[in-house]
Amino acid sequence: MQYDLSNNPVFEAKPFLKWAGGKKQLIETIESKFPDEIKSSRKIEKYFEPFVGGGALFFYLMSNYQISEAYIYDINRELILTYDAIKNNPNELIEELKSLSEEYIPKSQDERKEMYLDIRQKFNDAIPDFDFKNYNDDYIQRAAYTIFMNKTCFNGLFRLNRNMEFNVPHGRYKKPLICDEENIRNVSQALQHTTIVCGSFLDSEDLIDDKSLVYLDPPYRPISDTSNFNTYAGNDFNDDSQRELGEYYKRISNKGAKAILSNSDPKNVDENDNFFDDIYAGYTIDRVYAKRSINSNASKRGAITEILVRNY
Repeated sequence: MQYDLSNNPVFEAKPFLKWAGGKKQLIETIESKFPDEIKSSRKIEKYFEPFVGGGALFFYLMSNYQISEAYIYDINRELILTYDAIKNNPNELIEELKSLSEEYIPKSQDERKEMYLDIRQKFNDAIPDFDFKNYNDDYIQRAAYTIFMNKTCFNGLFRLNRNMEFNVPHGRYKKPLICDEENIRNVSQALQHTTIVCGSFLDSEDLIDDKSLVYLDPPYRPISDTSNFNTYAGNDFNDDSQRELGEYYKRISNKGAKAILSNSDPKNVDENDNFFDDIYAGYTIDRVYAKRSINSNASKRGAITEILVRNY
């Protein structure tokens, strides 16, 4: 990418969705763990995020580093569809979001809920016949619906049921920012030279080499009964999936890629739980603090440790 970042960023892109487990609060910590040559040069030849999610770290790096090639992946087809729409048709998407916002904001709370439920029903009803494989004009409205629901639903969650339907109830925000025009344009700019793939983390493996920086932020392993948010794409990411990811981590490490991985720290609730220590034995495991909720009781929420695994 031909960005001159020698002095100041050309643009500042940020996540366009609210995202459970987002990495905004850990960006500085993750960046501090980067290889010295990347921190000093602020250049990355090939960057991969096989679980892009909300993309907090991705957008930060695209705004502040020179990245020659960028690749983002996610199995959540609704999420990837929205990335594609922002990349390809930001102006049309902005107009759709402005229209939704102008209709929604003046309404009473009951009217807002009715509008929200109507859009959620339209969104879900379209699933059986929607062409998720070939980009077309329908992506723009569907992406607008995704952003609208994310900004107006309860707690800003993104949750799909087993039928891949959006099932989050309506929220009660006074004036949600449904259309963040400036950020959508910045996000579109960040995505122009980015390869976007709807697929598993395994799909990235063949392209990764010794010139690659890989950041892995999989669905976290639950450390309590109330922290299980690993089904956001309608699929479970269970302990077997975590072990499979560990094997992938070893393979890309053997290729010479620089890899960083985030996950929950089971030692928050059981000091003898060595699940990740065993999977990533031989690599550097840092335990860092993050504000997360691991309990339904608000008085028991606060800073807990997460793990950052490095192969360098």
